[in-house]
Amino acid sequence: MDDKKIVVALGRNAFGETFHEQQENVKKAAVAIADLVEAKYRVVITHSNGPQIGMIQTAMTEYARLDPEDRTVAPMSVCGAMSQGYIGYDLQNAIREELLNRGIYKTVSTIITQVRVDPFDIAFSEPSKIIGRVMTKEEAKAEENKGNYVIEEEPGKFRRIIASPMPIDIYEIDAIKALLDADQVVIAAGGGGIPVLQQSSHLKGASAIIEKDYTAATLADRIGADTLLFLTAYDKLTIGKGTDDEKQFDTVSALDLHDYIKQGHFPAKTTFPKVDASIRFVAADNNRRAVISNLDKAKESLDGKNGTTITA
Repeated sequence: MDDKKIVVALGRNAFGETFHEQQENVKKAAVAIADLVEAKYRVVITHSNGPQIGMIQTAMTEYARLDPEDRTVAPMSVCGAMSQGYIGYDLQNAIREELLNRGIYKTVSTIITQVRVDPFDIAFSEPSKIIGRVMTKEEAKAEENKGNYVIEEEPGKFRRIIASPMPIDIYEIDAIKALLDADQVVIAAGGGGIPVLQQSSHLKGASAIIEKDYTAATLADRIGADTLLFLTAYDKLTIGKGTDDEKQFDTVSALDLHDYIKQGHFPAKTTFPKVDASIRFVAADNNRRAVISNLDKAKESLDGKNGTTITA
């Protein structure tokens, strides 16, 4: 069996903002994945879950408010699990249909995935991920009284802000490997995985959202992939966009990227996690590559005809 293993990380542009948009957009993602299957790659897919997890958390919060005496707000870990199932359902069905339309008979499976995080990660005292509904000042104060962090996004409009710890390990990795070895397409660690804290034999859900790009790199490392592919809304990694010094990268080394990071070229909330995760992945093995490319040009990017390839 050809052993070209690849982890594909789908950005939020692959799903849209509503139920209808997600069902339409996953068809585009399915085309990209089917192209890779046809090219004989063994594929594991991970994906964003924002804004989906925010929608779920908001809905569960409103549900609890209807009867506060008998209902409690669903923990973030539960909302994360629900988002994995909801997105995985649409995605696996779209990929299955696209493969069958091409005469390819291959099972597509979604794994509800838990990812270990460190309870002493600095992220828990410096939260950075904004989540959920807009609250009034009074509601925000009530959240703070529960021990939650709140940020004022706009004057008079407050939202929760939670931790984004680094992934340490993936608990369902053996199941993911087994399905991959059985020649299935696997969807795993959606939304960065469900963050959990290990307490002896018990796994306790953490109030956090893991940055999916770092989990994608961890996943690629654990399955022994030689390619990590980030599919985004843009064609190439670019610095100085819109200026006289604009530069697009076809190929760039991890060493050079370190210098560009020091110069402050990559926005912390968007591009930086992809770049940093790519560096971590390729630096561990000179035979690895990370690719950042447009969703519509996935196969071309692996052939070096589009996107940005990052090497050690």
